[in-house]
Amino acid sequence: MSAKTPAKLVLIDGNALVHRSYHALPPLSHQGEPTNAVYGFTSVLLKVLRELKPDYVVATFDLAAPTFRHEEFAEYKAHRPKTPDDLIPQFDKVKDVVRAFSIPIYEQEGFEADDLIGTIADKVKGEKVKCIIITGDLDTLQLVNGNTEVLTLKKGISDTVTYDEKAVRDRFGLLPEQMADFKGLKGDPSDNIPGVPGVGDKTATDLLSQYGTVEEVF
Repeated sequence: MSAKTPAKLVLIDGNALVHRSYHALPPLSHQGEPTNAVYGFTSVLLKVLRELKPDYVVATFDLAAPTFRHEEFAEYKAHRPKTPDDLIPQFDKVKDVVRAFSIPIYEQEGFEADDLIGTIADKVKGEKVKCIIITGDLDTLQLVNGNTEVLTLKKGISDTVTYDEKAVRDRFGLLPEQMADFKGLKGDPSDNIPGVPGVGDKTATDLLSQYGTVEEVF
């Protein structure tokens, strides 16, 4: 790494990758214990280390305690199905894998894994660091900027796509910082967050393209 090349920091959204791996792979087991999520997560981790060659790696995970979102909106994620019984024990095994690579784990009661990712990415802003967020969903696209990209699983666990600012604009027609307002307008069924009645993806995009922010829409 030269003096002009920024260090590469990989931020792993542990819960998102575990869930994506579990649902992308068929049931697997070792000595009677379920391992499909562990196998998928480890495969993605090895691919990231091999291809991205990061200087630093951090993994973040959710805790069971309610978050500040549950306190503000009691119905947050109320429709999410219960975590499958054969997935629950795999989280500890995934963390064992992470620790085996000497990767630090960040968890904080009241916050989700991607909240911690956003905090870490913000903390290193202004440093000579390029952040690459590894996740299984697109909520973190709002964090994309000149120093931060999102690498997400497109299909299964091997097909990935990287989002920089241009890729976000190309797919959604919006700037990364507009993605939170986009979700606010159209809603987010996966998290049971209601949007504005009658506003879907196209209307939300049109409104934000014209007015910029939810506040300006109002």
